[in-house]
Amino acid sequence: MASKVVVIGSGSWGTAVTQLLAPHVDDVVIWSFEPEVANGINENRHNPHQLTNYEVAPNVRATCDFLEATDGAEAMLIVVPSPFLRSTCKRLAPYASSDVPILVLTKGVERGTGCLMADIVEQELGGHERVAVLSGPNHAEEICQSTVSAAVVASSDPAVANLFRDLLVCPVFRVYVSDDVRGVEICAAEKNVIAVACGIAAASGAGDNTLAVLMTRGLAEVTRVAVALGADPLTCMGLAGMGDLVATCTSQHSRNRTFGEAFARGESLEDYERRTGMVVEGAQAASSILELAKSKGVEVPITQAVNAVLYEGMPVLDAVDALLERRPNEEFYGVGHEGHTRGERSE
Repeated sequence: MASKVVVIGSGSWGTAVTQLLAPHVDDVVIWSFEPEVANGINENRHNPHQLTNYEVAPNVRATCDFLEATDGAEAMLIVVPSPFLRSTCKRLAPYASSDVPILVLTKGVERGTGCLMADIVEQELGGHERVAVLSGPNHAEEICQSTVSAAVVASSDPAVANLFRDLLVCPVFRVYVSDDVRGVEICAAEKNVIAVACGIAAASGAGDNTLAVLMTRGLAEVTRVAVALGADPLTCMGLAGMGDLVATCTSQHSRNRTFGEAFARGESLEDYERRTGMVVEGAQAASSILELAKSKGVEVPITQAVNAVLYEGMPVLDAVDALLERRPNEEFYGVGHEGHTRGERSE
């Protein structure tokens, strides 16, 4: 057992992951930006904002102090919303040991820079080889209920990947390892955008066939971007890709899917995030992934449509028409399939 592990971030996933850590760690510490959350966990054993019915394990405690949280920690998990990752890491840097392994659970692509979440952590905290990422079909609500789930941990250093596998694995949480950090990250980020599209479509009356088309063609988008970044296309067929895509696009627990539904019914992004207290990562990622894809010469029509609807005022029906007017190409164009090149365009 590890003596101490720190979780930076006290949202739903940060709270849920403590259930996986607790059996393997003597002292699990959650750092929270909000004193109310830290006090609720310490005094009542419940997060007062997220997963309010879940009782944290006896060896879990919370603090708002970076020094208290990180002092003596043998491993660190970072799970703050993507828009706040860089600023949080900047504040964390003076307290974070330079040799502690770090697992990044945040999903997204930074606007303006195209940086993936592990890139930001490496830039602000240092140490490429000590950084790992995790993704998979893992809704926090079901993790807390001990339903069977699985994830993939990727790192350039197998020892780091194995360390985090051993800290999290249990009979109901299967953890597999990989060295494809970029593949796991881009899958984790872009599937959220596709889930927003599925939510909009479902609330607009789309049938099962349409949703299946969005998911499979969305997976093609994910794979094209991943390949353009040098990732292994097989990663997109696994837990971080297809597995997480299915869960995020179909589940009632998915904030991205449910936001898409709410948006189609007239609720704004700002109102949804205010009402739920959660950041919609797919809305954040739509524009940043579109920027990244354009820089690599990769087509992402569904992502482009979501971005246009959310930020450019395009009516949903116009976005649908734009997608349907596209001339279908080879099914696997742009993913290194025989006879095709990476980033190949369809028009």
